[in-house]
Amino acid sequence: MIESFSQSMIDASLKELNKNSDEFWTVKEKKLYRQFKFSDFVSAFSFMKKVAILAEMANHHPEWSNVYNRVTISLITHEAGGISKRDFELAKEISKLI
Repeated sequence: MIESFSQSMIDASLKELNKNSDEFWTVKEKKLYRQFKFSDFVSAFSFMKKVAILAEMANHHPEWSNVYNRVTISLITHEAGGISKRDFELAKEISKLI
């Protein structure tokens, strides 16, 4: 069974996830959150396609939206009732795509 992270675990994991990035993952509405901005719609959609493949391979699917050149992603492990290791693992893989 997957368990949700405590606040201290979330804080430590966010620090590690964001350590080499100019744009940061945060927690918004109790979900791991980040907005990505691209030069145009095609670039944003290409990114979403890559994320979809990662998510399917991990069997862990994001809540996300796209408006023109922006992609917003929220990650939560519903079965754990909060943010878990699975969310940080997927966020790490998503970040590698940038």
